[in-house]
Amino acid sequence: MPLYHILILALIQGITEFLPISSSGHLILLPQLAGWQDQGVALDVSVHVGTLLAVMLYFRADVAMVLRGIPAMLRGRLDSPGARMAFLLFVATVPVMALGLVLKATGLVDAMRSMAVIGWTMLVFGVILYAADKLGPEDRRAEGWTFRDAILLGLWQAVALIPGTSRSGSTITGARFLGFERHDAARLSMLMSIPTIIASGAITALDLVETANAQAAIDGAIGAAISFVAALFALKVMMKFLAAVSFTPYVIYRVLLGMFLLWMAYA
Repeated sequence: MPLYHILILALIQGITEFLPISSSGHLILLPQLAGWQDQGVALDVSVHVGTLLAVMLYFRADVAMVLRGIPAMLRGRLDSPGARMAFLLFVATVPVMALGLVLKATGLVDAMRSMAVIGWTMLVFGVILYAADKLGPEDRRAEGWTFRDAILLGLWQAVALIPGTSRSGSTITGARFLGFERHDAARLSMLMSIPTIIASGAITALDLVETANAQAAIDGAIGAAISFVAALFALKVMMKFLAAVSFTPYVIYRVLLGMFLLWMAYA
């Protein structure tokens, strides 16, 4: 794959992974709109590794707390913030992994990778995000999320397996409906992404063992490095942006892109 293809794909993944505008939708659309060959699973996994490292670095204090709490959680003790957070993140990851395995086994994952599907999900879930952000109260903090919240946000995360929905967008939407303030809704969404990316990346990587080669490894390393830098930048901008502005700019982008894609799909 040409180096500039890797550069563009990694930048798109890094910038869009944590913004509520769907990274998977953009990665699927780019080859279709530009007439490129699909980048393949190996590069997808690599650029996700880059974004994973970025979110872990940005939320390193939360990650360290969770890691310290895992031993207690495994012993059935949830009496520390770290153990409780680790348990709730595990609970929130179960729905998306279960549905993901079903979609993979049935082949529905590939069936949904169409311009029309992405157009509709961009548009519809953009409007839902707007409603959640305007109607949802802002009286809860991330430290106060509950078992019920983890299940509900896990279901919102599972919905994001439909291309164009956006994992961060759907979980932020769910968190805003539950009353979490904007910054903490985004924080919970980002923390939920860590076990999800690790689990989905590990499953996908198993499919690559037999086809791995040196060039793919080099391309993947380049893609991971670029997506890491782009994701870290995008995270810093978004989290700072939320202190003063709502999610409306992302909603406008989603609606406009969705309308354009539907015009392309049906014209």
